[in-house]
Amino acid sequence: MDKDVSAGSGITTVAGRLALGITLLAFGVGHTAVIDGVSAADAASIAQYVGGIALFVAGLVALREGDAAGGTAFSVLGALWFTWAVSETASGNGAGVFLLLFALVALSLTLAGGDRLGQVTYGLFFAALLLMAVAEFAGGEGLTKVGGWFAVAAGAVAWYAATAAPAHWPAALSRRAAGGGVTATG
Repeated sequence: MDKDVSAGSGITTVAGRLALGITLLAFGVGHTAVIDGVSAADAASIAQYVGGIALFVAGLVALREGDAAGGTAFSVLGALWFTWAVSETASGNGAGVFLLLFALVALSLTLAGGDRLGQVTYGLFFAALLLMAVAEFAGGEGLTKVGGWFAVAAGAVAWYAATAAPAHWPAALSRRAAGGGVTATG
């Protein structure tokens, strides 16, 4: 294994975050019903190939490069996206349980640390999945749409995080964000 590869940086992280961003955007837009005729089911092929297979492979490559955090996140999320995409269409409590378990993974990734943009992505994704799980248990379509918007926001943050490094955009959030708004630092 090449010891010169820096963990959490480089093409693998960018590819993983792009795959996650694309998948979250498709998943979220499908749940918001903001585009007529586009549903969550339309995101299944993106979730299967981009969110599932590509993200899983990015996770394995990241693990090989020594990036335990990125590798774990990408491979676990890849497996869950693939499972969501190829599963029989479940509704009600069955779908709620899957979304709740998926939410717990996102919560674990949020609490595990890492860079702030990653934590924001996983935190927004956790909120999306939790809202969607509650909506499945309670039968609330409104919560599903709100969850969809949280997934869209998570996808946008993941996309930004993937693009920030190669584009030399600010990628770190200041610690002052808690008191007076979020400020980006370079």
